[in-house]
Amino acid sequence: MKKVLIIEDDDNIRENVAEILDLSGYATLQAKNGKEGVRLAQNSNPDLILCDVMMPELDGFGVLKIINKNPALLHVPFLFLTAKTEKMDFRKGMGLGADDYITKPFDDTELLECIEMRLKKSESLRKIDSTQAGLKTFFNEAKAEQALEKLSENREERRFNKKALIYEEGQYPKYLFHIIEGHVKTYQTSELGKDLINNLYGPGDFFGYVPILANETYQENALAQEDTIVTLIPVKDFRLLLFNSRDFAAKFISMLATHASHSEQQLLEIAYSSMRKKLANALLSVSKKSNSDEFSVSREDLASLTGAAKETVIRTLSDFKSEKIIKVDGSEIKILDKEKLKQMPQ
Repeated sequence: MKKVLIIEDDDNIRENVAEILDLSGYATLQAKNGKEGVRLAQNSNPDLILCDVMMPELDGFGVLKIINKNPALLHVPFLFLTAKTEKMDFRKGMGLGADDYITKPFDDTELLECIEMRLKKSESLRKIDSTQAGLKTFFNEAKAEQALEKLSENREERRFNKKALIYEEGQYPKYLFHIIEGHVKTYQTSELGKDLINNLYGPGDFFGYVPILANETYQENALAQEDTIVTLIPVKDFRLLLFNSRDFAAKFISMLATHASHSEQQLLEIAYSSMRKKLANALLSVSKKSNSDEFSVSREDLASLTGAAKETVIRTLSDFKSEKIIKVDGSEIKILDKEKLKQMPQ
């Protein structure tokens, strides 16, 4: 139901207009003067404003000036109600941004047709603005993607054998890494020698950028889970593009936000989720990175992802297998019922 604000100091006219609109399916708000009208507009965000021109305290032109300063109300159609028909009044109102005039006295049909037309036009303009905003976002993201692609062009490529370390905790970063082929895990080792996986990366992913942005040493280790090929991007080239391209910087801010959200969620799961829930999420995470419901993952890596003992992981995998949620063949796992994993109770 569209909401119409009526600002009119004449009680009879205001109540008559409100009655007509109420009977026509509109929700109405009423203000006796300009100041009250401004407050109602700012607090209620109406779909259309009908406002008298000549009012005490604050006239219609003053109301329009204040409304135009509020970004949230810029697209709200503003119609003047006036008994005056002088051209100067029309020009002044239109110059301030009014959408139309309705001259008193008016009949019901004229009022309703004018309101309906202005609401339709406003809705069309909103859709155009929304589309343009979407296009702008698309082009900005496209620019960022192009920058990412160019960043990886003509760079040194390096092959890492399965289980080879790509970097170690405590080292200073020299490169930003981009995976061409293979998979990489980043993990931390506790004082007791237990590994906790922070992230899994696959083809097309960048990794190792957090310490570059923080200008600090690596706080984790990166290991190739299989034979892996990565592009090495010198830190200085990455920083140069980061500080000279707004779109590229926005892209990496988004990646950082995702990284932080993932780490926070992982910590919460380890602290509060059941073993079944933690393992279900770990399997879904590996599946997503592998782009397949069939993948190879060691029991040690699953233990690192869940923060649990290897023996506990094995028992829970066996339970999932007997429940026909997964199929297990050595290190090969096939998800049979992804929905059950997603809906696993906490």
